[in-house]
Amino acid sequence: MAVKAKYQDVLNLGQELNIKNGDVQEIDGQLKISGTTNTPYEKNLLWDKIKAIGGDNPTDIIADINVADDSVFHRHVVASGETLGKIAKQYYGNAMKYTAIFEANTDVLKNPDIIHANQELVIPNL
Repeated sequence: MAVKAKYQDVLNLGQELNIKNGDVQEIDGQLKISGTTNTPYEKNLLWDKIKAIGGDNPTDIIADINVADDSVFHRHVVASGETLGKIAKQYYGNAMKYTAIFEANTDVLKNPDIIHANQELVIPNL
């Protein structure tokens, strides 16, 4: 199997995330990818996908992934039915970290129990 085909899911994710300055080269059985994600969360998504395919230390791929904005972990647009706890679980793996999201968004939110669809929330670095 060609290494590019092996990591096609990583390349597809890069397109979904709209990676800037993306480049993909397959040289001597090794895939070299580079680009810039919007946030650290997106960079983590790419690395998680790489590791899911190639293991913790893949030798057939070299990834040079930069981050455009590391002042926040991510920017999240609220979907209908979401809560701060659900959002915290998604990004941090712990619903109780909702307070960090609330505190980072007091300019938009006045009550952690009231959020609205289509609000853009800052997901802070912890």
